[in-house]
Amino acid sequence: KQWYQRRVREFQTFQHYFKRINLSDMAKVQISNVNVLANPAPFSDPFQFEVTIECIDDLPNDIECKIVYVGSAESEQYDQVLDSILVGPVPSGRHMFVFKANAPDPSKIPVADALGVTIVLIICSYLGKEFVRVGYYVNNDYTDPEMRENPPDVPRFDMVQKNILASNPRVTRFKIDWDGQQTTEEQPIAQQNQPSSSHDEPIVQVPPVEMSMDAMAF
Repeated sequence: KQWYQRRVREFQTFQHYFKRINLSDMAKVQISNVNVLANPAPFSDPFQFEVTIECIDDLPNDIECKIVYVGSAESEQYDQVLDSILVGPVPSGRHMFVFKANAPDPSKIPVADALGVTIVLIICSYLGKEFVRVGYYVNNDYTDPEMRENPPDVPRFDMVQKNILASNPRVTRFKIDWDGQQTTEEQPIAQQNQPSSSHDEPIVQVPPVEMSMDAMAF
């Protein structure tokens, strides 16, 4: 994890992708586990996640899941939707699927952000409303020590390896109306309620100064 410790300051620039959350409102669908597959891997290899969801009620409509690669912390215009799938209708119970997406297009990534730390997101929505996002920090760097010390002016993505910090996902949940009758835009739970320390599940947050190495317990 040495690269993680070297990049701690870079992490702070991505804090707006994650929010303090309150899990006191029960959602009809929970992501109970995510396994990161084929990690680390060459930059050009696909992202692969084994996702387990738990549904407490039958859902007549599809859940939309997408993988988003954050190309730059400076602007969302560099975000790339790598893939999007529909899962459903979803009966109550536990379900598992493997979500695979191609690597991002290097030509759409600013040169200044090609190497170092970024984020990949798994975003799930129902009836067009996002209800959960799972984010992972990703470090992109050369495997050759000499290239790490003296990187070329033009990034050589064929020589870059991506390493996902699989042990420390960041999870944000949003309160939505699962019946689709709500007409106003939902806000993140953090804006509606104070965090509850009495809930069984942990509250996951990005500290304002120092990042935690503790693993998220799904």
